[in-house]
Amino acid sequence: MPRVVRIKLYSTSVEDLNSVCEEIKAIAKRTGIKMRGPIPLPTRRLIVTVRKAPSGQGYHTFDHWEMRIHKRIIDMDADERAMRQLMRIRVPRSVRVEIEIK
Repeated sequence: MPRVVRIKLYSTSVEDLNSVCEEIKAIAKRTGIKMRGPIPLPTRRLIVTVRKAPSGQGYHTFDHWEMRIHKRIIDMDADERAMRQLMRIRVPRSVRVEIEIK
């Protein structure tokens, strides 16, 4: 039974996340291994509501701040050549990567 590598990617920037996914897809195509994904997971929205007036006086006006966390999952066969190339990918600071071997 072949081993499978599950790659989980998290980012607040969709562009950075998609560029890393494209690099992983290119590696899989170059090495000729099977790949499944990138599978988009639900986007997590973190919303913070704050008062505009710091003193609490005046009108009751509020600001809403939102941060979105986008997620992707990629499953691919655990090929040694592909894994070496995966470790060399330049990952932007906004992207978090978790690699799990099953």
